[in-house]
Parts: sequence; structure tokens; C-alpha cells
Amino acid sequence: MEHLKKSMEALRSFLAAPSMAALVSKITVYGRMIKFSHTIFALPFALSAVILASREHPLTFGTVFFILLAMVGARSAAMGFNRLVDAGFDAKNPRTMMREIPAGLLSRDSAVTFVALSSLLFVFSAAMLGWTCFILSFPVLVLLFFYSYTKRFTAYCHLYLGFAISLAPLGAWVAVTDSLSASIFLLSIALLTNIAGFDILYACQDTEFDKEQGLFSIPSHLGIPKALTLSSLLHGVTFACFVLMSVAFDLGAAYLVAVLIIGVLLVIEHMLVKPDDLKHVHIAFFHINSILSVVLLAGILIDVWIS
Repeated sequence: MEHLKKSMEALRSFLAAPSMAALVSKITVYGRMIKFSHTIFALPFALSAVILASREHPLTFGTVFFILLAMVGARSAAMGFNRLVDAGFDAKNPRTMMREIPAGLLSRDSAVTFVALSSLLFVFSAAMLGWTCFILSFPVLVLLFFYSYTKRFTAYCHLYLGFAISLAPLGAWVAVTDSLSASIFLLSIALLTNIAGFDILYACQDTEFDKEQGLFSIPSHLGIPKALTLSSLLHGVTFACFVLMSVAFDLGAAYLVAVLIIGVLLVIEHMLVKPDDLKHVHIAFFHINSILSVVLLAGILIDVWIS
């Protein structure tokens, strides 16, 4: 009861911003906490599923709108929950100690309120997309939240993260078609392996910290050289799935050009990160993967538009 009271006070504090500048400042802090800009990693995959599904199922503005809201709600809830669960470790890690909760920019109660509201947004948006989506929204939230604990007991937490995020295109497909198709799993697997591959690259930065704190990751378990090799193999699967999609969805030249560009981007990503030189991890992690997602969406959109 006391915790609920604190959460309500945090919500009232958020809504009672004394000025527009203060409100914008608060929103910015929350956005930084959940790395809102990283939404671009998975959102284009979900929108790609929507475009592919629209070739046989009519789209409405409401469907697209609530799919976007569901994506924002789900990711915000999952990231906020992760920041809450990992706050203690983040405070000890020099790379993450200035994140919003350990730095004192956001209270835990405020973060709890944010996660609750984001979860409600996701469930509400799912309900607006139909009964099937509404029912599935609850186990999906559980799966998303569970990721935050996987690094406590398995080095393959990166694969679980990829799996959790790979639900996005599946969910978007169900929202449009109210069914599943074997073909859409190719896009889901591509997203799974892409996320897992670059999350392994990102985790290389915390290899020693993870060992000291008893946390699990591929780099701390296998060593950085083997971790980079595994990341490359996963991205090889990503590329193969993109190629197979051209057959499964009968996509043409515009899409294949996009796939070729994605292949080049994946090669560049792995050329930037070396076992003895991790200074370009941020470029590989954020910039290249952002471009990759947008190129995929553009390729599918153009191909469907001109066909």
C-alpha cells in the first residue's frame, strides 16, 4: 500500500510540472533512461511486417497507430524495468554509473510509475488491435521483463534478448492478419540474430566487470575473440534470413539491393570491432544497426510500392 502511495505521488509530481520547460526536461530524462532513440532497432522490423501483411490484408490508420503505440509501450516498459532491476550494478559500473537512476536524476518510485504506465499503454494498444493481441500482451510483457534476470544465470542472455525483441514483427503480423505465417518467422529470426549479435559486441565492453560481479555474458564466458566469432555467425544467419525472405515473400530487385547494402553494413560492423580494439563499439552498435533497420524497411516499402 505504501509503495502504491509513493507511485501515485510520483505520478502527481510528473503531471504537476511547473512549466513547459520543466515538463520537457522530465520527458527528456525518461527518454534517456530507456534509450528511446534505440527504438529504431526493432521498429522498422515491425513496420516491415505490417507492410508485408498489407499486401493481402487491408490496413487502417487505427491499426498502424496502435501498433506504433504498442511498440513504444512495450519497449519503454521493458527498458524501464531493466533499469530498475540493474540499478545496483549500474551504480558500480564506471560505464553506466551516470544512468538516470544511479545518478539520482530519477527516483525508483518514478521509474516504477513509468514502467506501470508504459505497460498499461502496451496492454491498451493491444486491446485496440483485437482480442488475440490483448490476450497475448500479458505473456509478452512477462517475457520482456524476464530478460532483465537472464544475465544472472546464463551467458546466452543475448540470445534471449534477441528472442524477446523478435516478438515485435510477429506481434505486428498478428495485429494485421489475426494469424501467423511461416514466412514471417524469417523476419523474426533475422531480428533475433541481429539483436543477439550486436548485443554480444556491446557486452564486450563489460567483460571484466561482469566477471567481477558474477554476471553472465558470452564475452565473459568465452572470451572476446570467440564472442566476436559467434557474433559474426549470428549475423551470417541474419543475412541468410533476409535472402530467404525474397523468395518467401516474392520480393524483387529493390529489396535485393537493400539486402546487399545490409550485407555490406554487417561486414563493416565486424571490421570496426576487434578483440584488442573496442573503441568503435558504439558506432557498430548504434549507428550501423540504425541504418540497417531503416534500409530494410525502405527496401520492403519500395519493393511493395512498385510491384
